[in-house]
Amino acid sequence: MSQLPRGKAAIVGWAHSPFGKLEDPDVESLIGRVASGALDHAGIGAADVDFITVGVLNCGFSKQGFEGALVGAALPELGYTPSMHVENACATGSAAIHTALDFIESGRGRIALVIGAEKMTATPTSEVGDILLAGCYRKEEDRVEAGFAGIFGQIAANYFQRYGDKSAELAMIAAKNHVHGLSNPYAHMRKDFGFEFCNTVSEKNPLVAGPLRRTDCSLVSDGAAALVLADAETAATMRRAIAFRTRQHINDFFPLSRRDPIAFEGARRAWAKAKEAGGISLDDLDLVETHDCFTMAEMIQYEAMGLAKPGEGWKVVREGTTKRGGKLPVNLSGGLKSRGHPIGATGVSQHVMAAMQLTGDAGEMQLDGASMAGVFNMGGAAVANYVSILERMK
Repeated sequence: MSQLPRGKAAIVGWAHSPFGKLEDPDVESLIGRVASGALDHAGIGAADVDFITVGVLNCGFSKQGFEGALVGAALPELGYTPSMHVENACATGSAAIHTALDFIESGRGRIALVIGAEKMTATPTSEVGDILLAGCYRKEEDRVEAGFAGIFGQIAANYFQRYGDKSAELAMIAAKNHVHGLSNPYAHMRKDFGFEFCNTVSEKNPLVAGPLRRTDCSLVSDGAAALVLADAETAATMRRAIAFRTRQHINDFFPLSRRDPIAFEGARRAWAKAKEAGGISLDDLDLVETHDCFTMAEMIQYEAMGLAKPGEGWKVVREGTTKRGGKLPVNLSGGLKSRGHPIGATGVSQHVMAAMQLTGDAGEMQLDGASMAGVFNMGGAAVANYVSILERMK
């Protein structure tokens, strides 16, 4: 395996809770569920941790804020460790990872613990939509019906108007991710719905917003995931080390009125910069975990990452490129569509899923010979865009 460059950090351990409607009463309990597990997986103790970042959206899911301090409440042995809360909409988990990487790579410490968590299902459904609209530019988009789904319903309608009705291809994405999710023991919805069900509007699969059906939308979930990061010298002594060959964060304009809403220009730039900085092409990747909050998002992300030209993401679906056994499998974990989308946990979970593949620890999800993976996590309607290129070092 390659040697991790000095001054860089690597993933050396992780933990992941099930996603779904969990009995855990609050975010504090979810944090406690994964924090100690990640330390055990890395083979370290609480005294070895120099810094903690906690990714939680909250924004109304709980009256309890100050989530960075909840780590010490859940695990007293971490009570004196510097800890901070990070939030960046649906990219909160990746923002927490970047904050921890910045801490290590600045030379301020050797080991950081990253925790992403969210408790969503205890909130009435009628309130969830309004809370999630915090990820939109409320001055202009606050009155959109169906909450955040309404935003992507508009995006899908605009895409269809420009490039034709692609409902069938969206159903193929949903069906693909649910098939993949069957192999993920952490997934919220482990059920093969099949293409016909996903492609048919029915009482059990109604239209939610615009042309988007229920099966085109990710799930409201509880869950948590954690990573342990270490500097190069420390990682060299650990059981495993997954390096960030490159990591990029590019923002786009917040108001949809100030950009082409179906271009995902910020995502395109993040992927382009990641490929350039990493000295790679998509051909070098064995798999990608991407942010399919809605099936429409995954289709446009195919175009943003360079799998297809603008308006031709549907061809990727038709050709089977992103299925298991395809040229570039996408969301072997089931993605947000099947695995679930507890907001603060999602970005951390995506990195855990990719790391498991690279160390050969993905169980039934495992892709033979995986050595390099891409992760894309976005906040809002492709406003905060994070790309990681991960590769196994040891």
